[in-house]
Amino acid sequence: MSTKRVLNFSAGPAVLPEEVLAEARENLLSFADSGIGICEISHRSKPFTAVIEQAEADIRTLLGIPNSYRVVFFQGGATLQFSAVPMNLLGRGQTADYIVTGHWSEKAVAEAKRVGQVHIAATTREGNYRRVPRPNEIKLSASPAYVHFTSNNTIFGTQYKTEPDSGGAPLICDASSDILSRPLDIKKYGLIYAGAQKNLGPAGVTLVIIREDLLERSTEALPIYLNYKLMAKEKSLYNTPPCFAVYVVGLVAKWLLKNGGLPAMARRNEAKARKLYDCIDSSDFFRGHAEPDSRSLMNVTWRLPGEELDERFAKEAQKAGMDGLKGHRSVGGLRASIYNAFPPEGVDTLVSFMKDFAARNG
Repeated sequence: MSTKRVLNFSAGPAVLPEEVLAEARENLLSFADSGIGICEISHRSKPFTAVIEQAEADIRTLLGIPNSYRVVFFQGGATLQFSAVPMNLLGRGQTADYIVTGHWSEKAVAEAKRVGQVHIAATTREGNYRRVPRPNEIKLSASPAYVHFTSNNTIFGTQYKTEPDSGGAPLICDASSDILSRPLDIKKYGLIYAGAQKNLGPAGVTLVIIREDLLERSTEALPIYLNYKLMAKEKSLYNTPPCFAVYVVGLVAKWLLKNGGLPAMARRNEAKARKLYDCIDSSDFFRGHAEPDSRSLMNVTWRLPGEELDERFAKEAQKAGMDGLKGHRSVGGLRASIYNAFPPEGVDTLVSFMKDFAARNG
């Protein structure tokens, strides 16, 4: 049975590689010749143990994760980590520093304030988050327990090109929307967390990469499921993990390795984004939201001369087989999310549509 697929520009849950979806479909009824589907298999079984161990191994290979870091699969999305990070890492009487660059870092700050003292080291809220802070704008507190930032901002279309300086404090990153899109120097980070539904896999699983020495900050007073030390000790299997989601993450990791790893993916993503930004910049009809030096390779945001045109563009694009282009309600305009699995030819289709729309409406 053939299924007509549209170009999925959604910010998340987002597009996945078709060959990954096809392989997952084949294993829904019987995984590894077990006669039991991947959605039914016991998380304590040998076949699933092999799945989760291989997924971790491949992620370690892709990111070059040192042995001094632990990899843990959580549920609850990045939102749970907004709470887990300060609950584990922010001790009594300490201050956590947050760099605020959009909606999700605002939410992370709100949860951290429930736990302890928070210092806003920098924010670009004034100007509606059109850029990330410049290095000289970041003012850290005297001795932060950690410094938290969001590497890519899906709503506003901004992204850090390099990590901010944490002044020697553990650097914590919400990398939900650009994890595995480019190489990272893991040794610069104390902890990275990422909801899967952008570049990693389906919604339901969250990747946490944490330096081992930070596990000692977790106390027995914490709720069990929020305790990094315990979850690392139990190798993500304290309770039933989201087995299918972990399985798909493993398939995506294999797909990335087969296609040249993160250096190749970075080149692919840069080329896709460049085509869109070139189209935006070449016409007065389009106006990008993010400032050029802060532009995201994952989420391209722009506006037309009026809201009515924005609405018409999104509706006509949907009829033409391009879904998810309407911008977030807090920004408006248009947004094209072009994560790892989004095909380059899909960007060509969008650029052609943009030029045609401008010619007809400009």
